[in-house]
Amino acid sequence: MNILFLNASPRRGGNIEQMLGEMVEEVRDQGAEVREVRVDKLSVAPCRGCMACRSRLSCVLPEDGAQQVLALINWCDAMVIGAPCYWGNMPGTLKMLFDRIVYGMMGENKWGIPLPLHKGKRAVVVSTSTTRWPFNLWFNQTRGVVRALHEILKYSGFRLVSTVQKGNTKASHRLTDRERKACRRAALKVMGR
Repeated sequence: MNILFLNASPRRGGNIEQMLGEMVEEVRDQGAEVREVRVDKLSVAPCRGCMACRSRLSCVLPEDGAQQVLALINWCDAMVIGAPCYWGNMPGTLKMLFDRIVYGMMGENKWGIPLPLHKGKRAVVVSTSTTRWPFNLWFNQTRGVVRALHEILKYSGFRLVSTVQKGNTKASHRLTDRERKACRRAALKVMGR
């Protein structure tokens, strides 16, 4: 099984990196092939909104990190996305990446109805927030990230099989044993186990 890990956190050694690290270790132990991408290290130009990619099935902008990630999304059987909460949503770098590759995530029929291009693939979303638990859920902080990514994944054909959400990261810089176990369980779910 081929699994793509997208890390949209710019923090080295932070909670997202630790959570994804647990998951990478688990899926590798299960024999999966893994590719890891740090979104903040990509060079991705912003989408121009020209909509030409819908008919051309390629972006009019010069090739950059967006097309490289799209090639990995096409390669993978499953995807894990780790994203901290920025104002109740995913970081702008991740949003900009998905904006640029929409043509490779979903098509559309003649009436403009979305057609998923990755049907049958599984996904997991991992999110963190400085907002204390359970307010990170109640006030749509980590839940806002999950909601936004679920929208992208759903219309692309990915089935969201698990989420791991951690609040109060300002006070908690290390994962608890319970959080490690939650990450490992999510990793097994993305593999269909």
